[in-house]
Amino acid sequence: MKEKIKVIIAEDFALLREDLFETISTQNDMAVMGAAGNGPEIMKLADSVEHDIILMDIEMESVYAGIRAAEAIRDKNKEEKIIYLTAHETKEMILTAMGTGAVDYIVKGAPEEKIVSRIRDAYEGKTVLEGRVKELVLQEYKRLQESEKSLLFFVNNLSNLTKTERELIRLLLDNNKVKKIAEIRGVEMATIKSQINTLLKKLGASRTKEITKTIKNLNLTHLFE
Repeated sequence: MKEKIKVIIAEDFALLREDLFETISTQNDMAVMGAAGNGPEIMKLADSVEHDIILMDIEMESVYAGIRAAEAIRDKNKEEKIIYLTAHETKEMILTAMGTGAVDYIVKGAPEEKIVSRIRDAYEGKTVLEGRVKELVLQEYKRLQESEKSLLFFVNNLSNLTKTERELIRLLLDNNKVKKIAEIRGVEMATIKSQINTLLKKLGASRTKEITKTIKNLNLTHLFE
């Protein structure tokens, strides 16, 4: 017998959470392993329950709760497959969310058949971006081609940053110099310089200003607050 796709759900609206639970549970090839109503709960669930896919709401106890939870979960395991299911369809939210390394982004109101189909696609390693999400990614990709930088390359590599590297970018976004960053972090300047060199290589940049400028242009500063 074929193994079922194990799904965990994060959704703060109880009625919708129950509907998703029922919809997914009734699929012959899927099983819901647990559901959560906020960021801390889904992080705990991801740690304690075997799963293949996380269906993640974005706005729960705060506007970016799902994104923060996704970051924390993927800090522990970069192989996590997260699908956002959210009411937000703004450019800022889409690019911020996809910057966490999510495999898909679905806007609430999509038919049940589409949601379960996208779960299957994600499980099989297929990334399907539709509508406005795909349009925005393509638009940003074209815009960034002028500086010979691929949006997908940059965003995908942002999702692979360590907690330390994200903190380093946050300090750079605040216009701190190497010496000041070393003081704030309580380490030697040589350590910060080494971390910056690694960051530059990871993001394909030659200067830190390229990184901070691109992040600001993409409205992804929320990832580093």
